[in-house]
Amino acid sequence: MFISKRFIILLCIACGLIAMGLLWSFFYTIGGIALGALILGWAYDLLSIYPNVAGIECERVLSERFSNGDANVVKLHLTNLYDRDVNVSIIDEIPVEYQNRNFLISDSLKRNESKIVHYFLYPKERGSYLFQKIHVYVHSKMHLSERRFSFDTPTSVKVYPSFSYIRNMQLLSIENKNRECGIKLVRKLGSSMEFDQIKEYVPGDDYRKINWKASARRNQLMSNLYQEEQSQHIYNVIDKGRGMQHTFNGMSLLDYSINATLALSYMAIQHRDNAGLITVEKSIDTFIPAGKNVHQMEHIMETLYKEKTSFIQSDYGALYELIRKKVNKRSLIVIYTTFDTNVSMERELPYLRKLASSHVVLVVFFKDKELRQMAEKDPIQKEDYFNQAIMQSFEFEKKMIVRNLQRYGIQSILTEPENLTVNVINKYIDLKARNVI
Repeated sequence: MFISKRFIILLCIACGLIAMGLLWSFFYTIGGIALGALILGWAYDLLSIYPNVAGIECERVLSERFSNGDANVVKLHLTNLYDRDVNVSIIDEIPVEYQNRNFLISDSLKRNESKIVHYFLYPKERGSYLFQKIHVYVHSKMHLSERRFSFDTPTSVKVYPSFSYIRNMQLLSIENKNRECGIKLVRKLGSSMEFDQIKEYVPGDDYRKINWKASARRNQLMSNLYQEEQSQHIYNVIDKGRGMQHTFNGMSLLDYSINATLALSYMAIQHRDNAGLITVEKSIDTFIPAGKNVHQMEHIMETLYKEKTSFIQSDYGALYELIRKKVNKRSLIVIYTTFDTNVSMERELPYLRKLASSHVVLVVFFKDKELRQMAEKDPIQKEDYFNQAIMQSFEFEKKMIVRNLQRYGIQSILTEPENLTVNVINKYIDLKARNVI
């Protein structure tokens, strides 16, 4: 049982009146009456929250996995066993990773009513999160006291790389799923020459694909049918080096890259390509050969969930040696990294050029949104002009990095972290449409 703020305020008023009775005896009598009435009212009011019933039941319902960086719903099933309407305050002991000390949900329940109260959590790091107790405070009729019901329901949930994109793609219709997820429709240029079958010619077919030998044998026009090239290898390479620990909106660049890797792997497998994974830091930490079997996505997801790093300088020499030895087929190599200066890019450029001689290399690095906003801000003081010049030089250097990569035939994406997933998938679709891969 807990006394409420209303009770404390009324008690202070009654005590104040008694204190004023030291000067004027009339207030002493009024204060005594007020204090007695408050105590009697509080005792009567206390009976409204202590009947011979359980009072309130509460159960937490959530999914086994949370999606990193996305909205994840947590449901609380409340049941009112009182024979009257009640007002409740709910405190759920959410995981300590959120550092939220002011969690509170207020609601009301009618007599014998069951209700679902929900709220959303946005995790910013992968790992295991632990929910503790649920506390439900039932207010008395006059709100002078509260009764607490505690439910010891420890629940552990794993936060995986963002799979909400995959879930949305599965739920949306085939016609609209690309558009709804922000993926552009790209007109396919040229045509694939991967033979599929011979079929009867129908008006409207490309006459250039008529198979004259088959037509002569069947004594009717037959045409060749080609299909889009499939079984191409798509490798996501995650640089877990020093620069990837920078955070935007509370989430590190490493986790943004992991989310994009999972989405692109799913998209590649949906296009019947083979998706693989490489993570590199001071050495090669993970290598998953490209594949498209039924367990490939689960294997990639579990591996990404367990990825750890100490954020030290990455060894691109080891990355080149691994790809040279293990990746024999021409592949799309998507490298998620961060280049802050042209010097940092030129340090790794020899390895990127060697990779680009045998594969299609796509380098993905990030814009600094905060720097861009500072560069666009109108200067007021003399110091602001210097800061703005520095920020603009950083922005210009990022554009120079893109230009230098293009000079050596290396594809690149310079993107904001929050748009990473959509931009990478759009680039993948564009490369396939132009028959680059």
